[in-house]
Amino acid sequence: MQYVSDWIASDDLLLLNFSDEVLKVFQSYVQTGSRPESGGILLGTVHDRGILVTKATRPSRFDLKFPYLFDRAPFGHRAIARRQWQISKGTVRYIGEWHTHPQDKPYPSGLDLHEWGRLAACRQDGRSLLSVIVGRNDLYVAMTAADRHQNQLKPYSVSAAIADRC
Repeated sequence: MQYVSDWIASDDLLLLNFSDEVLKVFQSYVQTGSRPESGGILLGTVHDRGILVTKATRPSRFDLKFPYLFDRAPFGHRAIARRQWQISKGTVRYIGEWHTHPQDKPYPSGLDLHEWGRLAACRQDGRSLLSVIVGRNDLYVAMTAADRHQNQLKPYSVSAAIADRC
């Protein structure tokens, strides 16, 4: 499965790009057979109208992984985020969370929505939280604000953008 790397918010005010490295991490944890849910955090850089997601942490041995539940432990993930922030002199930062679902076209559960809202409300920088679910054939990509409002992103292609303007 080849996932889309470029996404755009429904209001066309935000463009998001997943690096090839991030997409490879997603693809390596797709839930097939009896594999448990997996996940981690997303790191990258924030720009005027865009976000570049450059790193996705892999599940750690401390995370809880079950067929229908993933609970990320802070150990390991937080250290990676801190190290990337220091190496980049503060330009690479925590962007959000990712995890898998055993669905072709994933959709967030009530627990996912609750957890994303909680994490978004805890953000010290006031930015929305990037929330990604990796399905077997597709991604669910959304930005979750501190007030729990969610803006689902859609795949972006230059040819579709040009067609929309004509």
